[in-house]
Amino acid sequence: MIWLGIETANTPLSVAIVRDGKVVAELVQNIKLTHSAGAMPAIEEVLARAGLKAGDLDVIAVSEGPGSYTGVRIGVTLAKTLAWTLQIPLVGVSSLKALAANATLYNGLICPIFDARRDNVYTAVYQGVTLEALVEDHHAHIADLLEGLRALDAPILFVGTDVGLFWDNIVEELGDNAFRAPFSLDLPRATEVIRVGTKVELPSVEATHHFVPQYKRIAEAEANWLKEQKEKEHE
Repeated sequence: MIWLGIETANTPLSVAIVRDGKVVAELVQNIKLTHSAGAMPAIEEVLARAGLKAGDLDVIAVSEGPGSYTGVRIGVTLAKTLAWTLQIPLVGVSSLKALAANATLYNGLICPIFDARRDNVYTAVYQGVTLEALVEDHHAHIADLLEGLRALDAPILFVGTDVGLFWDNIVEELGDNAFRAPFSLDLPRATEVIRVGTKVELPSVEATHHFVPQYKRIAEAEANWLKEQKEKEHE
C-alpha cells in the first residue's frame, strides 16, 4: 500500500511517500515559502523521486490542525482534492500528535507546542510510546498551560520549533520537570503523519466530502466580527 503524507499546518512543510511500511521519499523544510507556492511542487517532487504517478497512490494522510489557519486550509484542500480525484481514502491526523510522534520513544509525557500568538499556544499532552492523549488538543494561554502541567508533577518533554519562545517560562514554572527535545525532533514530519494515520481504520472515499480541518479556535476575523455584533446588540 502506498501512502502520501502532507504536513502544512505551520511554517514547516513536509511531504512523504511510504510504501508498505517503508519510507520511499520525504521532503522536510522550514523556510519562508508560502505553502500555496510550495506544497504542490513538493508533492510532485516526492512522487518523481519515488518513480510514482499520482494514480499509484492508495491512501492520503494529512495534518488536519490545529495550527496556522492558512497552512491547515492549504494542506486539507490539497489532500481533499487529490483524494476525491483519485477516489482513494483520506485520513486526518492531529498536527500536534504527529509532532509528538517524533519523540514517541520517550517513555514519559510529551507536550508539543505551536505558537498561536499573543502568548497563546496550541498544545496537548501525550503519553510517550503509546501516544495516548492525556490532555486533548486545545488552544490555551501559556500561563494556563503551565499551571495545568505543574499540577501533573511529572517530567515532561517539550517538542516543537516554537518551544524556544516559551522556554524561560516553562523552566521557571516546571523546574527540573521540564525537558526539551533535541532540535532534530522539532520539525513536523509527513512520515509521522502517515505512521499515526496507519493506526486508524480507513474511512470510505465518500467521507472525504465531510472532512474538515480541526482549528480548535475561531479565526481572529470571525472573533472580531462576533465582538462587533455583540456590541451592536447592546447599543
